[in-house]
Amino acid sequence: MAEGQLNAKQIKALNSKAMLVGFKWMSRINTWAFRATDGRLGAKWRLGSKPVATPPPVGILTTIGRKSGEPRDSPLLYLREGDRIVVVASQGGRSTHPMWYLNLVANPKVKFQVRGETLQLTAREATDAERDEYWPKLDAMYPDFVDYRSYTERKIPIIFLDPA
Repeated sequence: MAEGQLNAKQIKALNSKAMLVGFKWMSRINTWAFRATDGRLGAKWRLGSKPVATPPPVGILTTIGRKSGEPRDSPLLYLREGDRIVVVASQGGRSTHPMWYLNLVANPKVKFQVRGETLQLTAREATDAERDEYWPKLDAMYPDFVDYRSYTERKIPIIFLDPA
């Protein structure tokens, strides 16, 4: 088995309810730390199976729940290019889309908090040509994205968040 690859048992565990609960609690803790310290804690992702020279940045995406109508916060790795924020709906390579992705499909008006600023943005999914352009940039930022794509059969969305 190649480095970073999971076997069938590990993929089943990745897609378990327990792992989903773990993701949810890690997200809540990261969001709390980020907000409590204005990004001094929780603004860099220091975990991952492959080392990177610079830990990727973390921001807080706020969507509106498609069922509840309530704000929902999700800490996400992001790539910033000028006024554009690029995020990936990888959910660690799970077989289902993250809830935040489903929420922004239903309502693309979002907020994204980075250290020192909160941006009002509109979300849209990358086209196939844009995906081809952005995967190398995203993989360079966080090499585990390569593995995440191998864990699932779903087409992991790349999302552009542009000024509203």
